[in-house]
Amino acid sequence: MENKIYSKVYIWLFIGLLVTFITGAYTATNKDAFSVIFMKGYYWIFVLIELGLAIFLSIRIHKMQPTTAKISYLLYTFFSGLTFSSLFVVYQLESIIMVFAITALLFLIFALIGHYTKIDLSKIGSFLMMMLIGVILCVIVNLFLKNETFDIILSIISIIIFIGFIAYDIQKIKKMDGVMEESNLAIFGAFQLYLDFINIFIDLLRLLGKSDD
Repeated sequence: MENKIYSKVYIWLFIGLLVTFITGAYTATNKDAFSVIFMKGYYWIFVLIELGLAIFLSIRIHKMQPTTAKISYLLYTFFSGLTFSSLFVVYQLESIIMVFAITALLFLIFALIGHYTKIDLSKIGSFLMMMLIGVILCVIVNLFLKNETFDIILSIISIIIFIGFIAYDIQKIKKMDGVMEESNLAIFGAFQLYLDFINIFIDLLRLLGKSDD
């Protein structure tokens, strides 16, 4: 049963990442679409839609119909692709592919740790969340300070936090198996791991990515 739910989670994670990267790549190469998002003020509207979908999924996933959960998840990954499309303009495609591969390797390592470790990781969840809130607050402050060194430090800390979340979320999925309806648990698990993957990818891209001058 455990392997069955993990296979569904990983399939939906792959689908979500595929939707995001295809949407982002297409939008970046479509001048009209890119202009609408970043030149005509729609970017923040899409960010708010993303945030709304994330909150909706997190709060209502237990009570959703499976179809609603799947559609909400796919919409979230689609709007993420729209807002992340600027990455395909700012960074070289080869650099994006390299960082994606590094992120996938890190994800694999810590997913395996979360799957096989006998240590109860539930205790680190609240600690990781407090650290994440601290990083978010520091990022907001640094928007005004514009300190590049501080920004690098925050990116490194953020990567460590989300690496921890990968192992935590994998173990959490295992514990919820049989508690939540299987189809919804697959979407919930994929959504949590999607957030971990994307955040690590973006932070690594900031550190290692080569700009497309």
